Amino acid sequence: MKRLTLILPLALLTGLLLVRAQGDKPKPVSVAPHVPATWKAGLASVVVTPEKYIWMAGYAARKRPAEGKAQDLFAKALVLEDEAGKQQVVVTLDLIGVPQELRRRIAERLEKEHGIPSAGLFMNASHTHSGPELRRKAEPPTEEELQNEKVRDAWEYTRGLETKINEAIDAAFADLKPARLTWNQARCGFSMNRRRDYTLPADHPNANKAPNPAGPVDQAVPALRIESPEGEARGVLFGYACHNTCLGFYEWCGDYAGFAQEFLQEHRPGFTAMFVTGCGGDQNPYPRRSGVVPGISDIELAQQHGRSLANAVEMAMTANPIGVTGPLRHAYGEVTLNYEDVKRTPHQYPVQVIRFGDVLTLVTLGSEVVVDYSLRLKREFEGPGGVWVAGYSNDYSGYIPSTRIQEEGGYEAATGWARGIEESIVKKVHELAGTLH
Repeated sequence: MKRLTLILPLALLTGLLLVRAQGDKPKPVSVAPHVPATWKAGLASVVVTPEKYIWMAGYAARKRPAEGKAQDLFAKALVLEDEAGKQQVVVTLDLIGVPQELRRRIAERLEKEHGIPSAGLFMNASHTHSGPELRRKAEPPTEEELQNEKVRDAWEYTRGLETKINEAIDAAFADLKPARLTWNQARCGFSMNRRRDYTLPADHPNANKAPNPAGPVDQAVPALRIESPEGEARGVLFGYACHNTCLGFYEWCGDYAGFAQEFLQEHRPGFTAMFVTGCGGDQNPYPRRSGVVPGISDIELAQQHGRSLANAVEMAMTANPIGVTGPLRHAYGEVTLNYEDVKRTPHQYPVQVIRFGDVLTLVTLGSEVVVDYSLRLKREFEGPGGVWVAGYSNDYSGYIPSTRIQEEGGYEAATGWARGIEESIVKKVHELAGTLH
């Protein structure tokens, strides 16, 4: 007799948790029936793939615009509302960063139309290097600048992006309905510190051999699961601290984070997976680049890493889920960061703290934050609740090195910030968190 082997995807085994009677439609079963459905949640997504092949962001060495599409790019929105009616809007983007001016305009609209203060908007970018160039300057381009096709395309795309993000937010508000929230975290191991080993003498044969297996990493995969009162999984907000740099080609793609979201959604109709980049400024996915693994292309490596991350999210969503209760509290502020060159204009750097009762504290930091910030803040906020630290949030102004990295020097330290920025940022986090008690 011929033997039949049936292999089920992990998403079906662990994420859906379906009870099926012969011939019946699958029925959802809650992963946490003991958790009350005291929230309201709405989710939506919109495609933000450029309609034409414009210049790509992330690599200064690019010589030409995009030439194809491997995967669509998305803007996704989540609206959460606690029992008291307080709301939080989360926007994730399969893009290089969040221009601060774009975030400001969207925040102003939210306050005007929904009465939500700036602290109630959290925007995060996946930092894919296979997305379009964005306009980062606050002021519109001059007529002379608009003669440059690269500048003109980035400006036009960014203006259209704002409209699409607002559409996604409005759709998420329209989708608000009772929900149950749970969270937990798992681990995923493909990120590795990409800096040289500064503990070794400069003339040591292994000093400059990145990746550095002994370097600091944060391989946690936090996941906030949203399900209906009946137990149907509606969405997940999940994170990882690593650059989206598996790919170096000329096609639109969300990189490993885009594939992780795709894998999480593929067996769940109507489900929305949203990726949040952590403090991965000095972290890369490994292995990476063609030829490192014989016979495997860059995009296949991105898919493999995406599958690994999706599997970790499945575990975080289903293994010992922790009920998330209110009240929802949030605070937003900016800290002035100075440059070593006193002629440069100081930068107003965004810091945000979002707290879900005493269960989960989410800290969001702007731009390309290195992993030291996440590790430090998790230590300093250690307690009964979980701590989730996100980088690449609400701003895009280059690398944010730690004191250690500024002292060591190297690529991530070359952004010209004055010494002491780590202490200024961490102090602001604690200050904001102190207002939420």
